[in-house]
Amino acid sequence: MYAKQYEITLPADYDMGTIRKRVADGGHVLDDRAGLGLKAYVIRERGIDDSPVNQYAPFYLWNDTGAMARFLVGGGGFQNIVRDFGRPVARHWTGISCHAGPARTAPVASASRRLTPVPLDADADGTGTGLSALIDREAEQVRRLSRQDGVHTAALAVDPHHWQLLRFVLWADASAPDQDATERYQVLHLSAPGLGDLPDGRTW
Repeated sequence: MYAKQYEITLPADYDMGTIRKRVADGGHVLDDRAGLGLKAYVIRERGIDDSPVNQYAPFYLWNDTGAMARFLVGGGGFQNIVRDFGRPVARHWTGISCHAGPARTAPVASASRRLTPVPLDADADGTGTGLSALIDREAEQVRRLSRQDGVHTAALAVDPHHWQLLRFVLWADASAPDQDATERYQVLHLSAPGLGDLPDGRTW
């Protein structure tokens, strides 16, 4: 499993109805994309859920990195983003775990993201095992969160370049009730052709 997200921050006076129409017209294109676990078409809207910005920030969980590469650089879809918005940075994380929640069959309405740095002192005792112990704790927190009412899918991943942990949760609730989230989103559409192929628990 591989996570990816790009964030397109828009002007403060941008009409977010334009993004809603874009997703309504074209969001279905990836509904049957081979190799894709899920794509959440998410937005942040200035003044809603404490968001300071207008932002279009699609989030992906891929089952196949080849399919992801084709989408990104092989003419498989990302060229439309580049054409309309320029080329944003595509952030990516190696998957650690994924869990289906009690609301897995319900429509998704919101999402939450939590980004946290892996502390430099994660291996304070010098044994080399501190990082794996930290990941164990984080994975257990995500597993427990995934049991909460309203959770559709919860995932944990790591960026080993910047040493950053990502927790991303899809919710059936209109507003994501994740108290630890660093960002909250509205979900306009969910493409989930490979949802059943995503890991159930740890990726190893």
